[in-house]
Amino acid sequence: MTELVTLLLLLGMASTAVVIARLRGLFGVVMLTGFFSFLSACLFVVMDAVDVAFTEAAVGAGASTVLMLGALSLTSREERAHAHRPFLPLLVALLTGGFLMYGTLDMPGFGDPNALIHTHMVPEMIALSETDVQVPNIVTSVLATYRGYDTLGETTVIFTAGVAVMMLLGLGRRREDPE
Repeated sequence: MTELVTLLLLLGMASTAVVIARLRGLFGVVMLTGFFSFLSACLFVVMDAVDVAFTEAAVGAGASTVLMLGALSLTSREERAHAHRPFLPLLVALLTGGFLMYGTLDMPGFGDPNALIHTHMVPEMIALSETDVQVPNIVTSVLATYRGYDTLGETTVIFTAGVAVMMLLGLGRRREDPE
């Protein structure tokens, strides 16, 4: 049953991506990218990555859609017509996808109990979590301590993106006096 739900979500994401690529109206594109993020969040829930799903729903479907709608209010609603040559972008996307697939060939199988992470790090984190951190919830202790720098890095990226959006929208500009 899980495989069927995963397949339906992936098909929904693929068809949404195709429709986004074909649309000319920017409002529809913004709405469909929010829907794509929602489908992605649903897929993360099916994959038991609820923390990632929550982040995707909040940032991808929520905040990004609101920011795009705000940016859309400052621009026109239709994409300008231009000569479209899909060969180079398609080639870059296919090469990037090929390299990414090649890079995963030496990864352990999904759920492999003999993978390095299951034989080295996880037992150590489970054994030392309560004594090192004094937090009974292992997930909280891992995210707050062992992955603290990672969380700080993610927060820095989100803050930088927010500042960049504010600069692009001109929210930080001061109005100059005409005198």
